[in-house]
Amino acid sequence: MIRILIAEDQSMVLGALAALLKLEPDLDVVGQARNGQEALAQCEELRPDIVLTDIEMPLMTGLELAAALCGRGSQSRVVIVTTFARSGYLRRAMAAGVRGYLLKDAPSESLASAIRSVHAGGRAIAPELALESWSGSEDPLSERERQVLRLAGEGRSGADIAKQLSLSEGTVRNYLSEAISKLNAGNRVEAFRLAREAGWL
Repeated sequence: MIRILIAEDQSMVLGALAALLKLEPDLDVVGQARNGQEALAQCEELRPDIVLTDIEMPLMTGLELAAALCGRGSQSRVVIVTTFARSGYLRRAMAAGVRGYLLKDAPSESLASAIRSVHAGGRAIAPELALESWSGSEDPLSERERQVLRLAGEGRSGADIAKQLSLSEGTVRNYLSEAISKLNAGNRVEAFRLAREAGWL
């Protein structure tokens, strides 16, 4: 049996994925999490073969979850299932050690097939994204610039961002300024929009 943990913040989607996978005789859903931090804790306890995760979730994104698992030397292989068909996300996912990247509008039978392929040591990438990733622009942002810009885009103040990331307000301003400059944006709002559209946040 292939043991699977699903991380998805939308309850209906989480339930649907679990029900779909339980129909397969060789797949066993051993855990369900509604955010990345919860998934990371469950991975420590359950040690699933496959972690099936969305990208955007509260507290810790799917990409941050994948990077954390990779950094801990986890044997769990990560497969992302998302609505975001952006080459920037795919590149970041590959850099974080993700083995599969599928789109939510793909045929349901392709999910089980992808899980089996990744479990066997292969990769499973949505074909339309695999082609696009070679032509997309390189992500110019550092991880810290990305964190600061994401929080700024959520409407957080410089003081809030500084407190959350344990930085000084001056350092936060510097990171924002760098991000705005790298993206050739007029302000933080435009920088956030451009980075999000490219899949860099």
